[in-house]
Amino acid sequence: METQINGIAASDGVGIAPAYLLTKPNLSFEKYHISDPDSEKARLHRAFEKIIQKLKETKKKLVDKLNAEDLTIFDTHIAILNDPEMIKQVENRITNQRLNAESAFAEVITKMIKTLQAMTGNEYMQERASDFQNIQDQVLAELEEKKLPNLRELDHPVIVVAHSIGPADTSQMDGRFVKGIITDLGGRTSHAAIMARSLQIPAIVGCNDITKKVQNGQRVIVDGFEGSAIVEPSTNDVKQYQKIADKFMNVRQQWKKMINQPSATADGQRYKISANIGSSVDISSAIENGADGVGLFRTEFLYMKSDHLPTEEEQFNAYRRAVEQLNGKRLVVRTLDIGGDKPLQFMPLPKEMNPFLGYRAIRIALDQPEMFRTQLRALLRASEFGKINIMFPMITTLEELRAAKKIYYEEQQKLAVDHPGIGRDVHLGIMIEVPLAALNADRLAAEVDFFSIGTNDLIQYCFAADRGNDSVSYLYQPLNPTFLKLIKHIIDAGHAHDTTVAMCGEMAGDRYALPLLIGMGLDVYSMSASSILRTRSMMKQLDSKKCQKLYQQAVTTCDSMTGVKKLVQDWLVAN
Repeated sequence: METQINGIAASDGVGIAPAYLLTKPNLSFEKYHISDPDSEKARLHRAFEKIIQKLKETKKKLVDKLNAEDLTIFDTHIAILNDPEMIKQVENRITNQRLNAESAFAEVITKMIKTLQAMTGNEYMQERASDFQNIQDQVLAELEEKKLPNLRELDHPVIVVAHSIGPADTSQMDGRFVKGIITDLGGRTSHAAIMARSLQIPAIVGCNDITKKVQNGQRVIVDGFEGSAIVEPSTNDVKQYQKIADKFMNVRQQWKKMINQPSATADGQRYKISANIGSSVDISSAIENGADGVGLFRTEFLYMKSDHLPTEEEQFNAYRRAVEQLNGKRLVVRTLDIGGDKPLQFMPLPKEMNPFLGYRAIRIALDQPEMFRTQLRALLRASEFGKINIMFPMITTLEELRAAKKIYYEEQQKLAVDHPGIGRDVHLGIMIEVPLAALNADRLAAEVDFFSIGTNDLIQYCFAADRGNDSVSYLYQPLNPTFLKLIKHIIDAGHAHDTTVAMCGEMAGDRYALPLLIGMGLDVYSMSASSILRTRSMMKQLDSKKCQKLYQQAVTTCDSMTGVKKLVQDWLVAN
C-alpha cells in the first residue's frame, strides 16, 4: 500500500530504489569494575587509535571525491577522539571508579551528547550531537569487537534508510548504488545532509520514525526537492518521478557552466551571491562553487573549538588566511556571536531562562570590551591583506551600535600609529535580526555601510516561536506576507541612505523566496556554498521588473505563507 512520508529536504534530486535499512549491531554492554586500570586505559586507547587510523585512510581515499569543506568532517571526528579533556574524564573514571572502558567512555560522551542536544534553537550545535553519537558507536563497536554496517558491500541500487548517518557511513557510499538517503534524525546542516549534497545524493532528514515505517526491499521514491518520500509507489508515480530525475540530471550539468558567470538577472540587473562559512577551511568550497565573496564568516567557531580565549595573533592568522584565499573578493566577518545557547569552555556564562533573549552577541562584547577589542584589532590587521567587512550581531538600539563603533575606531586609531591608513577599506555593518532594529532600520542605516538580514533569528523573534521547537515549527514562515513587508522596509531604509542590504539567513537560498527578494531589491544573497550555482542559474532566468510585480501581488493579494508559496510556484511555471 502506497504511503507518503514527510521530512526536511536536505539534498536536491530524486531517487527510486528498494529500501536498505542501515541497522547497527546491539552495542549494549555490561557495567563492571576492573582490577587493572592501566590495562583498561590501554584497551581504550587502542580502540581510539584504530578508529583514527580508519578515518585518516578514508579521508585520503576521498580527497578527489569530496571538496575541502566536506573533508573537514573527518578532522572533526579525529579531533573528538583526540580531545584531551574528554580523554582525561574517561581515564579518571577508569582510575578512580575502576570502571570498564565501555562504561567510562559511554558516561562521558553521553553527557556531551545531552549537553549539545539541550541547545534548543541552535541547530548547528544540536546536530553536532550526531557526530558524538557516531563516535560513540564506533568506539563501542571497536571495544566489543562488533562490526558496524559497511555500505561499500552494496552491489545494487538502494535507498539508504537509517536512524542517523555519520561521516563513516556516507564515506562508504557509492553513487552508483546509493540512490537516496532518508533518516529519522538531522537537519539541513547535519553532516549527513552536507555530504549528501556534495555526493549529489537526494536526501530527506528529520522524518522522526521512517525506520519503523519502511521494510528492507520495499520500493521507495525520495523527493529531495520537497522533502517527501513515497513507500511502495504506483507505476504512474515511478514514471513521473523518473522524468523529474532525468530533467534534474541535465540541469546539474548546466549549473557547472555558471561558476565564472556574473550573478545577474535576465534583464541585466547585477547582484552578489556569497557564501556562509564557519572557518577558513570552508573557503575552498565557496571558491569551487563560484561565490562572489563570503557574506558571513561565523567567528564563534574559532572560540568554541578552543580551550582558551584565542589570542590576537591566533585570530589575526585565521582571518588573514581566510581573506588571502579569496584573492580580492570581500570577506564579511561577524564579530563574536555567543550566548547561553553557544557556551565557551573557558568562559562560564550565566544560566538563563531564555538565552535567545538574554546575554549574547554584542551584549557580551560591550560588557566585556577587552575580548571585543582583541577581535577588532585582529580583524583590522588582517584587513591589510585583503578586503574585510566587519558586522556586529544582535544590534537592538542606536546606543549599542554607537558604542560598538566607538570601540572599533579607538582600536583603529591605536593601530594607525604604526600602520598608517589601516582599516581604510573596512566597511562596518550590522546584522538586522531583532524586530526593533528592523523597525528602526532608517535610523540605523545612516550609521553603517551595510545591513545583513539574519532571517533565522528575525523570523523566530517576529513570530515569538523558537525555531528549534518542533511544536511551533509551523510558525517558521519566511514567506508570510507581513514578514515580507518588513524585509522590504529594511531594504528600502538601507537604500535611502546608500547602505547595501544583504541577507545571510536560510531565506537567501530559498528558491521560492528568490524572485520575491529580487523584486524587493535585495543586493547580496549569502548562503551555503552548495546552493550558489543553483541560485545563480535561477536568477539568470528571472526578470527583475516582473519580480517587482510578483512581490506587489504577493503582499496585496495573499494573506498567508501558503498563499504566497502557491502564487510563486504558479508564477515560476508560467515564467
